[in-house]
Amino acid sequence: MNPQPNSSTPATTDAGSGGSAVLAWLFVGIPLAWGVSQTFIKALALFK
Repeated sequence: MNPQPNSSTPATTDAGSGGSAVLAWLFVGIPLAWGVSQTFIKALALFK
């Protein structure tokens, strides 16, 4: 009985995909951080 390779294992990626992942996280993270900071600033005004 020969073991079959697991088809659910992720495929290996090349080294160049790390840069695109960083850009994707920045594309999402910068507006998210701005929105959270604005929400925090406006919430602070409620408690003054």
